[in-house]
Amino acid sequence: MLLPLRADETIDFGALEAEIEALLAAQVAGIYSNGSAGEFYAQSHEEYLQVNALLSAKCRAADVPFQVGACHASPQETLRRIRDARPLEPAAFQVILPDWFVTRGEEVFAFLERVIREAAPSGIVLYNPPHAKRQLSPEEFGALADRFPGLLGIKVGGGDDAWYAEMREKCGDLSIFIPGHFLATGLQSGAHGAYSNVACLEPACAVAWNALALSRPQEALETQQEIIAFLEAHIAPYLKQGYINAAADKLLAAIGGWSPVSTRLRWPYRWVAEEDAKALRDIARKKLPRFFSLGLAPVAAG
Repeated sequence: MLLPLRADETIDFGALEAEIEALLAAQVAGIYSNGSAGEFYAQSHEEYLQVNALLSAKCRAADVPFQVGACHASPQETLRRIRDARPLEPAAFQVILPDWFVTRGEEVFAFLERVIREAAPSGIVLYNPPHAKRQLSPEEFGALADRFPGLLGIKVGGGDDAWYAEMREKCGDLSIFIPGHFLATGLQSGAHGAYSNVACLEPACAVAWNALALSRPQEALETQQEIIAFLEAHIAPYLKQGYINAAADKLLAAIGGWSPVSTRLRWPYRWVAEEDAKALRDIARKKLPRFFSLGLAPVAAG
């Protein structure tokens, strides 16, 4: 769920409601709040509660699972976010490891132990992105999974064949979620799904691509090649210019044009101009014929 902002940087809750309704209409497997493009790092506690109350109401009415992002650089604020949103009874809370000083050894265990206890009966998904100060290894993920049944899954950047082999060996039933543009290869290697940047581009097409990856994996791989080529040619240059990942996600949503979310980010981060998104719309549809055709004729999973 991306955060829609007005020109004065206040949250546009009308646009947020329309965005959630569009995601539900696309029949996504679930919706999560307060990830990077949800700008969890730039929200007040009051805004956090209002965002998630709206998400909860909409998802419960549609009988769709939802996950609350309780991420914060401060572990004390993470606990507060979990505690105050616990009455919403999300399927899970997403958290990051404390990010000012690197957490090591028993500190990681101590953090997760209290977070999981605070979140119960909801489970926890640990977000350990490639830019995190502490990158956990498959062996460490396995140790956490063995020690904490309340750790339901991890959101990570993925890896090569050796990484997936070690994850399969060490991590048992721990759910592995990867970036959306690696979905087809990830599902074949042992991942369970994606917190999908590709869904930012067009959620209905992303849902259909997921079904294709489960039923006709070779066709899904061909779609993935097109997606990666488009991202490398037209989105990666913005990241090389210093724009943050959230700017890229909001750019994708503006290119897709499926929701009222603009490219705007909260101060002090730069966002990509709306004119750039408009210029890339025709390019996206020319470069991604397989992907956008999926939205016209969804593929049923086998």
